[in-house]
Amino acid sequence: MKFAVLVFPGSNCDADLYHAIVDACHEEAAYVPYTATSLAGFDAVLIPGGFSYGDYLRSGAIAKLAPIMAAVIEFAEAGKPVLGICNGFQILTEAGLLPGTLMPNRQTHFLCDTVALQVTNNQTMFTNQYANGAQIALPIAHGEGNYYCDAQTLATLKANQQIAFTYQEDVNGSLANIAGITNQQGNVLGMMPHPERAVEALLGSTDGLNVFKSILTTFKGVSQV
Repeated sequence: MKFAVLVFPGSNCDADLYHAIVDACHEEAAYVPYTATSLAGFDAVLIPGGFSYGDYLRSGAIAKLAPIMAAVIEFAEAGKPVLGICNGFQILTEAGLLPGTLMPNRQTHFLCDTVALQVTNNQTMFTNQYANGAQIALPIAHGEGNYYCDAQTLATLKANQQIAFTYQEDVNGSLANIAGITNQQGNVLGMMPHPERAVEALLGSTDGLNVFKSILTTFKGVSQV
C-alpha cells in the first residue's frame, strides 16, 4: 500500500507521518508537495499537522486553495482513504470534505499535552483495529481544535455514527467532546489528536498505531481483530 504524505508551506508533522508509515508500519510512503496536481499511484492520502500558510485568515483556509486539493477531493469522492490530522482536519473542513469547523480553543491559547480519548465507533476504516469504546491516550498540539457544528449537523453525525473519537473530558471546548469525525461515506477522517506521535514505545505510547493498521487492514481485506 502506498501513502501520499502531503506537504504545505508550514507543515511540521509530515516527517512524523512518513515515519509512522515507513518505519512503524513497514509500508511505502512518499511526500507530495502542495504544488502537485495528481495523486495517481497512491492508495491513501495523509494530510499532516502544522501551520499551513502560517494559519493566516483561518487555519486551513489558504491550504484548501492549493493545487493538490482538487486531486484530494477527487480522491475522496472516489471512496479512497483520506486522513487529516490536526491542521489536516482543519483543511478537510475548509475544503468541505468534512462538516463543521475548528475554532480557537476555549482557553484561547495553544494546548500541548497527552489526552484521554474514547473510540466512539470502531466500524470505520480508520478504527477497526480498536475495540469499540476503547480508551486510549494521544498527544494534542493545537490552538484551534475546538470543534463546532450546528445542531442539525451534530444530529446527523450521531445518527450516521460519524463521530470516531471523543475526548473523555472537556479538553478545548469541542462540541460533544468531539475529537475526530468521518464523512458519511466513512472514507475521510479528520482528528485533532496526533496518532502518528504514538506509534512506538520509544515515543511513550503505541495507542495511535491502530489508526494506520486499520487503514491497512481495510485495504488488504484481512481482519486482525
